[in-house]
Amino acid sequence: MKMKPSSLIFCLFVCIMVLVSSVSSSPTSRTNSSTCPMDLGYVLRIPWSISDCKTPPNPNSTQQISPTSGNPTGGKRQCCQTLLSLYGIGLSQHLKESSLFQLPNLPTSVSCLEDFQSKLNSLFLPQNLTSICFDPMQFVITPNICASIESTQDWAKKLGPSTILDSACKPDLTDLTQCDACLAAGLRVQSSLIATDGNKSHSTECFYFAVLYAAGIVNEFGPESTGALTCIFGLSINSDKGSSSKRHLALVFGLTGAGVAILLMSCLLGMYSWWKRRRMKKQDGFNSGEEEMESRSRKRPTTMAIWYKIHELEKATNNFSSKNFIGRGGFGMVYKGTLADGTVVAVKKIIESDFQGNDDFCNEVEIISNLKHRNLVPLRGCCVTENVGPSESERYLVYDYMPNGNLGDHLFPINQGGSLKPPLTWPQRKSIIMDVANGLAYLHYGVKPAIYHRDIKATNILLDADMKARVADFGLAKQIREGQSHLTTRVAGTHGYLAPEYALYGQLTEKSDVYSFGVVVLEIMCGKKALDLSSESPQAILITDWAWSLVKAGKLESVLDASLLKGDSSNANPKVIMERFVLVGILCAHVMVALRPTILDALKMLEGDIEVPTIPDRPTPFGHPSFFGGEGNTFSISPALSGLQLYSGDMLR
Repeated sequence: MKMKPSSLIFCLFVCIMVLVSSVSSSPTSRTNSSTCPMDLGYVLRIPWSISDCKTPPNPNSTQQISPTSGNPTGGKRQCCQTLLSLYGIGLSQHLKESSLFQLPNLPTSVSCLEDFQSKLNSLFLPQNLTSICFDPMQFVITPNICASIESTQDWAKKLGPSTILDSACKPDLTDLTQCDACLAAGLRVQSSLIATDGNKSHSTECFYFAVLYAAGIVNEFGPESTGALTCIFGLSINSDKGSSSKRHLALVFGLTGAGVAILLMSCLLGMYSWWKRRRMKKQDGFNSGEEEMESRSRKRPTTMAIWYKIHELEKATNNFSSKNFIGRGGFGMVYKGTLADGTVVAVKKIIESDFQGNDDFCNEVEIISNLKHRNLVPLRGCCVTENVGPSESERYLVYDYMPNGNLGDHLFPINQGGSLKPPLTWPQRKSIIMDVANGLAYLHYGVKPAIYHRDIKATNILLDADMKARVADFGLAKQIREGQSHLTTRVAGTHGYLAPEYALYGQLTEKSDVYSFGVVVLEIMCGKKALDLSSESPQAILITDWAWSLVKAGKLESVLDASLLKGDSSNANPKVIMERFVLVGILCAHVMVALRPTILDALKMLEGDIEVPTIPDRPTPFGHPSFFGGEGNTFSISPALSGLQLYSGDMLR
């Protein structure tokens, strides 16, 4: 593979300025406000060169500037890189004011990008630049990159109170010698951070932190100074004077030459490693006829997942012993296992899924393995075997083990050995609801194309050692691709959690997941199951109908779990918050799609950033007692279950 000089230059800029992706991000709620904390007015003050973005980038390309996408290609490359450098100025100023390297949560990031786009609109640039170039999640704080640094306090703990960066990047960087020294210092700090982190794949994130720190904290002239703009951020600055333009051009070429000299070997080695791994993948292939399709317990070039050999999983689970059996999850049986290195995992043997062949399954694994978020269950790897004879191939997924089981076990515990799990406290329930909402927000808005879960329910929400909620089985229900119909002939989901339009017509949208989320919120707040089949009534009772009828009757307090009222009877404020959570759950689970909020709006309501609107009325479905001429219950059955005869074991898959 031949590399053009221009490609090396862009490789340099990306290595220096690439921002942290959401691959391992988590929208940590450091503040309840979704207002952008950055003053982006400098976009209109700084004489940056807008010529790169005069022509709209190719909107058909979904690749964005982030560590996972590498060097962007095509016409969008130059424009997006310029905008990334420009946006970094605001992030460095934010670091100086708040001590945080990135933004606190996803709504805040979305708000800042909207403000950034509005400034670009004022310069008569295309109105979709930020949506083409950036992913909001890549600017959200996460503890899983570059030695777990989130703030300047973390920086000092890892590197000490002073580094070579503090002296080298402090003076006026319009001087080429000083600029060169600053860049060299940044590379040395990057090396120290990588050594502390222990993961060389975090090198670009570590250098990115060094860039923000140098511009926002160290340089005495500030991130908007000419030296910081041209040296640290690599921006082209327009000048009215010809002599100034020549000096600027010399500075740019000098900076580029110095940077290329420093990073040329790294880029070449990286390209060679990529080419070698790609060649090995082609040579390995995946289908091997009748031979066993065992992987080599290593990461494939295109995925973060480890491909295990079947004998490794058999040894880890004691040959899938019944003693290691955890339970039946979506699509298969789950076993607890311990790998050779002592890592405790959950191994799922896939029994049923939508995947027609191994290639389809492997493509989905590659997608899932690259989704890293603190509120998603991490996929460690997989295994596919090709058995000799009439038997079909067997497929396995390996996840991190969640020691506290699933949410359903805590909401509706089963008496085992004469002991029951204690009821969840209000702080635990609130945290779980927010965790699930953040996880769904990432699936809907943090990745492109968006992923719709299709089977949000209590048993698909797992709890880690700290009782933090993680959404499971989020990738096996197919990824929704832009431009395709959202109508499906095969409904995946569970009775009681299914949105009416999805259960009846197969119409799948992001609002389908919002409905299921609303049901889960009500289960958590009410302590009742989504679908009550044990009632003496001839019809099944949905929690959405039961809660809605009480709220409409002015009996909202009756909806809350009795254990919550006992714990907070002396404090009125948590009760008000609990009631707000109930209202958000009812609104999310409204039978009318148009009246449900998006998951981002639901997050804002839960956090109190926006008011919960008045709960609208619901249409009377055919299952209402009035249609039968009897008095019956005072509340209606949702159309999703109208006319259906249900049994306790009847689950849609």
